[in-house]
Amino acid sequence: MSHVLLLPFGTSGSIFPFIWLGRQLIERGHRVTMVAASDYQVCARQAGLEFMAVAGHELNDMLGDARVWKIGQGTKLAFKHAGLAAGPTAEAVGRLMAAGAKPDLMLAPMVTFGARMSREKFGIPLVSVHLYPLALMSAYEVPLALPIIHVLRLLPLPLRKWILSVWGSPFDEHALPDVRSACQRISVPPPKRIWREWDHSPDGVLALFPEWFARPQPDWPSNVLQWDFPLEDMAGERSMSPTLLQFATSAEKPVLFTPGTGNKHARQFFETAVEVVGRLACRAIFSTMYPSQLPANLPSTIKFVDYAPFSELLPHCSVLVHPGGIGTLSQSLMAGVPQVITPLGFDQYDNGERLQRMGVAVTLNGTLLRLA
Repeated sequence: MSHVLLLPFGTSGSIFPFIWLGRQLIERGHRVTMVAASDYQVCARQAGLEFMAVAGHELNDMLGDARVWKIGQGTKLAFKHAGLAAGPTAEAVGRLMAAGAKPDLMLAPMVTFGARMSREKFGIPLVSVHLYPLALMSAYEVPLALPIIHVLRLLPLPLRKWILSVWGSPFDEHALPDVRSACQRISVPPPKRIWREWDHSPDGVLALFPEWFARPQPDWPSNVLQWDFPLEDMAGERSMSPTLLQFATSAEKPVLFTPGTGNKHARQFFETAVEVVGRLACRAIFSTMYPSQLPANLPSTIKFVDYAPFSELLPHCSVLVHPGGIGTLSQSLMAGVPQVITPLGFDQYDNGERLQRMGVAVTLNGTLLRLA
């Protein structure tokens, strides 16, 4: 039996895939410990994982800032927050080592910088886990990270290769000071650049999306293993309520609207959704963990739910309207439900473009997703 550490970073859409990985490992006889924000302790333990909470991983400050959902600004905030969490994460791994629970392997996304620090400090093998294609920047098929990517795509391939080889991430500077400070505290050589030095672990890379969603490219790391979507939504532990099931199946299929699990700034999204539902004379389900942003006095044709496993809910829905998070879109693909993508930032623009190209979704963001 091996001891495997899972070190996810982010909201439920980033945490649930690691819970899925944990389930797979436990089924195969391994000991699994998740190191993450205390918000996800209950979910992890319900899935049978051990858990260690890490100070500095709490996301409330970042999610409370409206800039987090503005293109470019959100990634800056995420990198800053990830930089602040690097030291506490490495310290948590150090405590496990001191307690005699040395891990045999770590699984973490690139932005869990403390995982890479722990690899360099303690010699624990690390597998980088990429949940979406944007994490694998390629000159052959450049993911849509920022609007300027459309210009980059027009350039000849040799020039694209050169630009990507010398171009540091514009977001590095928001994490590097805290990462370097944390490295200094535990005597680990800091990276000069996070992107291109720490983006993919030399020990292995796991891409949790299928080839039909993003084809492997010649300049991907040679140690990539590409798998399928995780499709974890805690349905076994948090099944859909009977009242929600009754609403979803009592008449024509409703439209499901969700702004994403971590979105606290979706009032305009829901106000627009109410107007759309009224004009189309359809039924709808609004899903959000922050009901204070819902309009008052929702009509009887709209049902609010704070959480429901999409694997159970989506088969009863006609359309899914959401920003394009990888976990939500994969559940919709599994259910065969058409999607309307309203991207806000991070990987969502690239995911939306891929879905639109496949003919299973439309995007509502002006010219940003127009194919080059």
